[in-house]
Amino acid sequence: MDRDREAPRGEDASPPCAERAADWCQFGHAKWASHSPDHSEKNFLAGPGSRLRDLGRVLRIAGEFVRGFRAFRGLPPTITVFGSARFDESHRYYQMARTLGGRLASEGFAVMTGGGPGIIEAANRGATDAQGVSVGCNIMLPHEQKPNPYVQRWAEFRHFFVRKVMLLKHSVGFVALPGGFGTFDEVFETATLIQTGKVHDFPIILMGRDYWDPMFGFLRDSPLAGGAIDPLDLERLTLTDDVDAAVHCLRECAVRRFGQTLPIGNTPGREG
Repeated sequence: MDRDREAPRGEDASPPCAERAADWCQFGHAKWASHSPDHSEKNFLAGPGSRLRDLGRVLRIAGEFVRGFRAFRGLPPTITVFGSARFDESHRYYQMARTLGGRLASEGFAVMTGGGPGIIEAANRGATDAQGVSVGCNIMLPHEQKPNPYVQRWAEFRHFFVRKVMLLKHSVGFVALPGGFGTFDEVFETATLIQTGKVHDFPIILMGRDYWDPMFGFLRDSPLAGGAIDPLDLERLTLTDDVDAAVHCLRECAVRRFGQTLPIGNTPGREG
């Protein structure tokens, strides 16, 4: 028998094992799990464990919080900058973030980011260029994330939710530049906490108008038009590409609305 002969016409030849594995879900889920997450968080989210094991996890998570609180104690008024870790130095969004970081530092703000590469590196770099305070909350990931060389004070976290608490807890305003799922998560979680009164209504500024405009269109045409959000919810998200206007807004909100003390800066257009 010729093992290399083609299957008879009309007969289904058995696909290779790899093809069969890739076809078990029409939505492509067979290709998922190509990246292995950090096992500590994977195990934490895997479901209930023994009482002793869960107690150990609680203590380790508490330890992460304590390390973060200690690392960032005594910061000046802080602005958290969100954005992609995947845009390099040649990208205009990187340059925008670097300019923003420098302007924030010149106004007396500490600049806090996720501590990794890309846009968040650029914000830390700008703050360092201006001899300001540059802070990073790094997350342990199997790919992509390592501390950038421009953070002066930083802490490393295993759990995303601990890191997000640190990014929110110490800040009086937020700026989001273009990014992926992580940036969207950070923007909408911050907006949700403000919407529900869990934190003060600190400003949330989105920069990179061409990137965010389609999202604003969707929010107007679907959630707002359908009654899932209120007009005020959308108004909480400010869209601009003007770095000076963004910094002016952040400073005025910090000083006039939240009583923060900042040195006299040089924001164009600010009245004395």
